[in-house]
Amino acid sequence: MYRLALTMLTADRAKFFALVFAVASCVFLIAQQVSIFAGLMNRTTSQIKDVGYDKVWVMHPQTIYVDEVKPLADQDLERVRGVAGVQSAVRLFKAFARVTAPNGNFRLGILLGLDDATLTGVPGEMLLGDVRDLRQPDALIIDDQGFRSLFPGRPLALGGTLELNDRKARIVGICKPRPPFQTFPVIYSKFSDAAGYIGRERRSTGFVLATPTPGVSLESLSANISAATGLKAMPAARFAWATIWYYIGNTGIPVNFGLTITVAIIVGAIITGQTFYLFVLENLKPLAALKAIGAADGLLSRMILLQAGYVAALGIGIGIGLTAFFFEATGDIPHLRLFLLHWPTVVGTSALVFTITFLVSTFAVRQVTRVEPGIVFKG
Repeated sequence: MYRLALTMLTADRAKFFALVFAVASCVFLIAQQVSIFAGLMNRTTSQIKDVGYDKVWVMHPQTIYVDEVKPLADQDLERVRGVAGVQSAVRLFKAFARVTAPNGNFRLGILLGLDDATLTGVPGEMLLGDVRDLRQPDALIIDDQGFRSLFPGRPLALGGTLELNDRKARIVGICKPRPPFQTFPVIYSKFSDAAGYIGRERRSTGFVLATPTPGVSLESLSANISAATGLKAMPAARFAWATIWYYIGNTGIPVNFGLTITVAIIVGAIITGQTFYLFVLENLKPLAALKAIGAADGLLSRMILLQAGYVAALGIGIGIGLTAFFFEATGDIPHLRLFLLHWPTVVGTSALVFTITFLVSTFAVRQVTRVEPGIVFKG
């Protein structure tokens, strides 16, 4: 009987493909938009993950997220170093700077000033140059996309000069960090140079990065630092989530993506439901004939649910495949780098679409259970 149900489903190829296409389109839109949204939120934490994801981030108590920094007092570094459980602590400078190339091109860049002695937070992947060259006077490392935006058409090369707020610096390295939320060049320099590029202020320490002694967890060290200094201290992972929640709660990004996903769900449910319901109505006579020869309502209901599950499985497979192909095909586009299809998105989208499909099929099941066997002999 179940094979008969699948035969009935695929007998009209046009309606069958319309059902599968509706589900696949719904899956593609949901999975693609959720993946892009997750990728954007992940980009907001790029500097946290690149600079010190295994450390405690210490900041001013009023600092909320990574892109708005209220500097700490210079003595706060020594205060953090004196807290029990701290193995080491270094300063991090973070600010935005106007970056100008010799050809006149300029961009607003993200400037990260690393500890002079340890260079904690150096880029993980260097395309050209050596991070140790950052110790040279007026030296900087720039990310590959930032270099291309300032020097369009030129191959990656070292030795060029840039002006940061009218002060010249030399490119000694080109790196490939995680792409930032804003498509700004990411520039690394020594802490002592970074403050000079921006202009001397009374306070220049944006964050203190603390490493725990062996056996001390990041959470417990954060609590110790906050209690001893009165500063806000968070493990990098928690600070990353604080940054993500700031963007979710204070920008229109979630609303825009949420509307797109909602429309995809509604349209997919309507098209799938209407097509599937019409399919059931057109097959009422064969179903009534099965009922006339003794098929129970439970068996007929399971046949309808099998048909719905088969359509959902095919549509989900095609939709997820199209989504994976989209991200694979666009993976080399700079602005779409690291937008990926993650397994939670696949699982969540599949569960949602299966739920929608089976909810829609319940209306068809009710129609089948009410059918009278006598309609076989009508018309």
